[in-house]
Amino acid sequence: MASDVSALQLVLSGDPALFAIVRLSLYVSLAAVVLAALIGIPLGAWIALTNFRGRQGVIVLLNALMGLPPVVVGLAVYLALSRSGPLGSFGLLFTPGAMIVAQTVLVAPIIAALTRQTIEDLWIEYRDELTAMNLGPFGRVAALIWDARFSLVTALLAGFGRAAAEVGAIIIVGGNIEGFTRTMTTAIALETSKGDLPLAVGLGLVLIGIVIAVNALAWTARRAGERLAG
Repeated sequence: MASDVSALQLVLSGDPALFAIVRLSLYVSLAAVVLAALIGIPLGAWIALTNFRGRQGVIVLLNALMGLPPVVVGLAVYLALSRSGPLGSFGLLFTPGAMIVAQTVLVAPIIAALTRQTIEDLWIEYRDELTAMNLGPFGRVAALIWDARFSLVTALLAGFGRAAAEVGAIIIVGGNIEGFTRTMTTAIALETSKGDLPLAVGLGLVLIGIVIAVNALAWTARRAGERLAG
């Protein structure tokens, strides 16, 4: 991207470099949210419905993991994916795949913790009904997740917000390579370090607009689903 033009000019002119960055940012963030949801929703529901020794400690740890330092996660993923690391043979370091892995690690605890609280509240409300239906553990998990599906949209949006705003971890594992692993947040960090504050601010506004648009679409889909479900 040229440094002597504003982000608005880049958008209006259909700058291919800018739209490539936007596409990569959405791809990485949405893929990480999907993977984190596949991990976090069942995990959170299982913790909510299962009594086991050390459960309170697990809940405290899960809540604490919501605040994982991104650079620490980036370093851990970097070490795991480096050539000398246990996953080095996959060749993911400095690729979008590595960025997805790092963001998944950051987002999964958020979705799991919010899911646990949501499912636990529903279990308290519907415990007698589900017990009378004689559902097994997996049946209870599936029933409560389905009942909470609209509420869990909030958990997914919280995860997407964390992923979309991430910069520390993805710079470490992605390398901020132009045209390959550069996202909106890393582009903003780069332009700020170069002193091009107007472009950095403009890119930030574009990023905020994208996040608002994704949240608006998710909210619209949730409301439509709620109306269809009655």
